[in-house]
Amino acid sequence: MALFAVEYTYTEATTTARDEHRPKHRAWLGDLVEAGTVRATGPWVDGSGALILIDVADEAAAHDLMAQDPFAQLTLIEAVRITGWTPVMGMFND
Repeated sequence: MALFAVEYTYTEATTTARDEHRPKHRAWLGDLVEAGTVRATGPWVDGSGALILIDVADEAAAHDLMAQDPFAQLTLIEAVRITGWTPVMGMFND
């Protein structure tokens, strides 16, 4: 498995819809946390997006997984950037 940093960018135009669908989005993420696939997740402090650290086989699997996010299915994400990440020290280098 490999770790990937998924960066979401949001716009103000989707704020109301994201607020409405956030419970479904968080339930989806919560299931992935329980499965060990999502290692950490949370929004940027300024509300402009979010960071999700995922543990999947490869970049294609990362893209496939993130396409299942309710926010993605409802086109509530302006941009998604997925980058492979190699932790060297700290809690994510187990």
